[in-house]
Amino acid sequence: MASSTQIGPIGQIARTVRNIETSLAWYRDRLGLALLYQFDGMAFFDAGGIRLYLQQGTEAGAESILYFRVEDIVASHAALVQNGIDFMREPHRVHRHEDGTEEWMAFFADPDGRPLALMSARRMTDTEKLDGR
Repeated sequence: MASSTQIGPIGQIARTVRNIETSLAWYRDRLGLALLYQFDGMAFFDAGGIRLYLQQGTEAGAESILYFRVEDIVASHAALVQNGIDFMREPHRVHRHEDGTEEWMAFFADPDGRPLALMSARRMTDTEKLDGR
């Protein structure tokens, strides 16, 4: 029997961090996320309409990669490098769809060494298509 209730968009993502103060400063000051509120070893950020919940703990489990969607991955990468973010690799194309749209990513890590990524979809220009890029 089908339910009339549908799952909505993600409302919050939780991550365990070793040091809440270090992570709070990093996510706010280096990554540029807006701090919503914090209390008792917890911090909540606005990540483009999805709440990111950080909780201090001693064990960090195997957590998924957080992918942050950006309009211009090259400009976002440059801005984050200016903020002291070390990337594992420059922004790069990971896939080209048949319609010419390209998926681009750039990976980096938080203070606990867990992976995060920038992601962007871009359309090739006519010049790039002619050049065979």
